[in-house]
Amino acid sequence: MARLSDEALIALLDDLESDRSERKQSFSGDSSTKIAQAICAFANDLPDHRLPGVVIVGANDAGEPVGTEITDQLLQNLADIKSNGQILPPPSLTVEKRVLKGAEMAVVTVLPSDSPPVRYQGRIWIRTGPRRGVATAQDERVLNEKRRHRDRPFDIHPIEGSAVSDLSRGAFEIDYLPSAVAPDALAANGRSYEERLASLGMIASVDHPVPTVTGLLTLGIASRNWLPCSYVQFLRIKGLELADDVVDEQEIDGTLDQILRRLDEKLRAHLATSVDFASGYVTEVRRQPYPLVALQQLTRNAIMHRSYENTHAPVRVYWFDDRIEIINPGGPYGLVTAANFGQPGLSDYRNPNIASVLKTLGFVQRFGFGIAAARRTMAENGNPPPEFRIEQTVIHCMLRATP
Repeated sequence: MARLSDEALIALLDDLESDRSERKQSFSGDSSTKIAQAICAFANDLPDHRLPGVVIVGANDAGEPVGTEITDQLLQNLADIKSNGQILPPPSLTVEKRVLKGAEMAVVTVLPSDSPPVRYQGRIWIRTGPRRGVATAQDERVLNEKRRHRDRPFDIHPIEGSAVSDLSRGAFEIDYLPSAVAPDALAANGRSYEERLASLGMIASVDHPVPTVTGLLTLGIASRNWLPCSYVQFLRIKGLELADDVVDEQEIDGTLDQILRRLDEKLRAHLATSVDFASGYVTEVRRQPYPLVALQQLTRNAIMHRSYENTHAPVRVYWFDDRIEIINPGGPYGLVTAANFGQPGLSDYRNPNIASVLKTLGFVQRFGFGIAAARRTMAENGNPPPEFRIEQTVIHCMLRATP
């Protein structure tokens, strides 16, 4: 993301608030909500400027500094807007401290999304001139059309040959839609089934009602027919080598919700605890060989960040007597490199729409902290830290059992 110059930021401060800029004196109370709404609106870029939108904290309505202290905690709170899962798909933004007009200010720079419409707490926020508001049905259609003409992540590409009938309408309207869209927006009239599918990235558009990768993974009646890689291969191997006896083998497929729930069941079933009886007492000391939270975080990360393009390879979970190996077909992406992989709060999204689905379904609480949570729970359980081998087309994670 190109860094805006001081001159460009001062020009935005001196100008009237517009559909590219917003000023706030602080990040507290109602201001924090309005900042999140503004970030959502800039990501939607309804006027189609295709330029960054900017939120400046520490200035009044006239664009003059008010002496707000720009602390590390304030910058972290602003950065958390990207990772807390309230804005979906996750926005692309930077947060930095700048000195403008002789005073410190916090600057949030937001890139237009490649996958509009973007929602904050289930509502599509837009900005036209200085007005910020919830999108109308017509605004929503415009945003859906914009998505067709941009370079899109693969997870929003249509899978030609598939049809709306390949999606489960019941799963969409009963299970998914009420979690993805705020009740007042859901109650609004005038949106057809196809318009709602398109708005949430499940089909390409109303005019081209072909299911997308995300649509088939989320709602597909037989998603693996269209995406052969969309499953998890689970092996429980009695031994230390791949050639040793396999005592449990399953290909776990279905929708994302079904895969993750079935995988959780499989992980729980194999988390047999060791038991030590204290001499002369009936008490037991139990410790799991791995913490469930770490297994969940790392397998969900693999499914969210893997490549679904030009591959038939599944996510592999191989459980040996002394370790578990999780193999993810898809190397580091975007801002994430082999050098900075796993740093807390650092994330980029090969599949932003799939990330949105996992947040909506409740499998992700916040973005960018899964590996940190796995490391923490492994340490608490007495395990060595997870080991990662990062290659161009694969990420290999190894978890070692408690000693």
